[in-house]
Amino acid sequence: MKDQWKWGTDNDYWVRTCAWSAPGCHPVGCGLKLHVVDNKLVNVDGDEEHPVTNGRLCVRCLTLPEYLNHPQRITTPLKRAGERGENKWEPITWDDALDLIAEKAREIQGKYGMDSIVVIQGTGRQAALYAPPLAFGVFRTSTTLMGISGYSCYGPRCAVAEFVFGTGYPELDFASYFPDSYDHPGYEVPKYIISWGKMPLTSNGDGFFGHSLIDLMKRGSKIITIDPRITWLGAHADTAIRLRPGTDAALALAFLNVIIDEDLYDHDFVDKWCYGFDQFAERCREYPPSRAAEICEIPEHLIYRVARQFATNKPSSLMWGLTFDQTTTGGQASHAALAMLAICGYVDVPGGVTVGQPSTFLGKWRVDTRSNLAPGQFENRLGAKNFPAADRSQWVCNPDITLECLETDEPIKLRMAVLQSTNIISPTNNVQPQRWYAGLKKMEFTVCRDLFLTPTAVALADVFLPVATFPELDGVVLPHYGRNPFFVAAINKAIDNPGVRSDIEFCIQLGKRLNPDAWDYKDAVDFFDRQLHASYDFGFDELRHMGVYQGEYTYKKYEKGLSRGDGKPGFNTPSGRIELYSLLYPMWGEDPLPYYHEPYYSKYSHPELAEEYPLILTTGGRKYTSFHSEHRMIASLREIDPWAKVTIHPADAEKYGIQNGDWVTIENWLGKCQMKAWVSEVIKEGVVHCEHGWWYPEQEGAEPNLFGVWKSNVNLLLPHFCVNPLGFGSIYKEMMCKIYKAQGLDG
Repeated sequence: MKDQWKWGTDNDYWVRTCAWSAPGCHPVGCGLKLHVVDNKLVNVDGDEEHPVTNGRLCVRCLTLPEYLNHPQRITTPLKRAGERGENKWEPITWDDALDLIAEKAREIQGKYGMDSIVVIQGTGRQAALYAPPLAFGVFRTSTTLMGISGYSCYGPRCAVAEFVFGTGYPELDFASYFPDSYDHPGYEVPKYIISWGKMPLTSNGDGFFGHSLIDLMKRGSKIITIDPRITWLGAHADTAIRLRPGTDAALALAFLNVIIDEDLYDHDFVDKWCYGFDQFAERCREYPPSRAAEICEIPEHLIYRVARQFATNKPSSLMWGLTFDQTTTGGQASHAALAMLAICGYVDVPGGVTVGQPSTFLGKWRVDTRSNLAPGQFENRLGAKNFPAADRSQWVCNPDITLECLETDEPIKLRMAVLQSTNIISPTNNVQPQRWYAGLKKMEFTVCRDLFLTPTAVALADVFLPVATFPELDGVVLPHYGRNPFFVAAINKAIDNPGVRSDIEFCIQLGKRLNPDAWDYKDAVDFFDRQLHASYDFGFDELRHMGVYQGEYTYKKYEKGLSRGDGKPGFNTPSGRIELYSLLYPMWGEDPLPYYHEPYYSKYSHPELAEEYPLILTTGGRKYTSFHSEHRMIASLREIDPWAKVTIHPADAEKYGIQNGDWVTIENWLGKCQMKAWVSEVIKEGVVHCEHGWWYPEQEGAEPNLFGVWKSNVNLLLPHFCVNPLGFGSIYKEMMCKIYKAQGLDG
């Protein structure tokens, strides 16, 4: 990277920076050059010197000026002027807002206890790093979470990786650790890459730069996709398997059956570094390809084809997506998918998966903020006793238990909410949004931090605090939230907007009022400077000029004693090896070996419902034009995607009298929503895919309409409960429904 991060004149200049939220995005850290004239963002270019993204940007970054300068964007704190839901507000100063929040926090915690304040964060954003410290270090409450049922976004995969591998997040090796990228002499291009239940080009999930797959395809990598839909990547894949939603565990075990039965696995790696192979092999023999083909509703020969391609072309790799978090036996599918990587010898080798150890940068500080809690407070947070496996791996409260607590006031009374970059009543990530809406209506005081007045803000907030976009803040982006940090990169402030605050600025300024001993930082730059110096030999000013810092990466750390805290060879698990047979799971009432169960709701598990609700409902696919429920007010992006859309196979469309572009109702016994039909063979017959995150900022914002939040809200059709003994998983991708023509958006 160039040493220069800002150049030009006082009123017309460029700033080199790296992207994170806001606007919403995962911590990919894409490189940008921002052109600012008279303190206004006028143009965005990609930074061709960024070592990973090389100047390539998605449409959301390219429309950044439209987002920042949007007339509906809120850039000053607001206080509710009428009743909740009336959408009436009056401006207040930041000092008055923070003083009011501090006063209410003391009052409510004095009446109901420290844990009566709940901090709820959105997914993927910077708030993911700073919401738990806000709870622990500022409010000194243990009640913090993301509202998604069963923690079903990234967390379950991280937990299974911790239990089975004893590592941070295993990610496809796309040469992201090396300044010379694919030309690094120690790097090897993967022969095959399985993209399983993931849309890496559109999601850029959690730190992976999706377009890297295109780079690897140009260099010879062949793609295998496993998904009920044919995505763009699937259309360009060597093999695309369209399985029945929710049957991923059966398919993974069948792949393993072939690899083991045909002796295609890496004997040396298994003998030295895997635990429980014999028991594991016996379990896999219960899933021959013929059985899995019937369960998954796919041709049997594809199972043999993919298993052989993956195991006999070294190195190959695998990417796992939300299907492993959002299905009945997704955790078991995760265990099996990791086992595929392990027995083929693709762990921590060039072109396999990297397993970078979690970073101490910000990590130690985040852990240390828990010291602000009283003894036993963290251990007794909501859901910790119900799901001890999740308690071991997750810092936060169980979302399903928290929802029930909101409704029943048991075991504690929640009376104040702080909503951190989450539009919780939209169909973004939480199921049963009408129940969250009713539960949060009971709060005596609610703070909402966002950029626009969302349905959640209008319905629930007493105070609205505007969040800074990344061009308006100084910060740091860390891929995979530090669980596999390819680099650490600077977010450099380009625009001075005194009316907004970043997540860490909010923590510092409110922390000085409520818990000053824990927040002795002058500002965000001081905070990041001290945190960087604690982990590296440089501070924030040096990182500004570097732009992106890539540390050294060592392959096969398990051979060198670099994967365990005690410095011994092996993995950081009870056995010291990758646990094909888990020694931890029996402690929590779980089978030590992976298995498949039929989806909780399906034509087989609930045949009595199948006649009325014959279709499989799946949701959660990503779009280039939005990050969950954000960007709905950006005109150029809405021109590309103007309405919520449901994808339906032509055979199903003909059966139900639906044509392309028709308004339709998707319905089951829990609820219904309206979307426009897209009739296409990309979807598996018998399955419909509903887009999520839809609301309509152009509509009336006051209740009862709330910007049309209930009209295309697919989460109204999804149930609330955990489906796995570990406490993970839900059924976002395997529900039942029916579909029929509607008159319009209103039904």
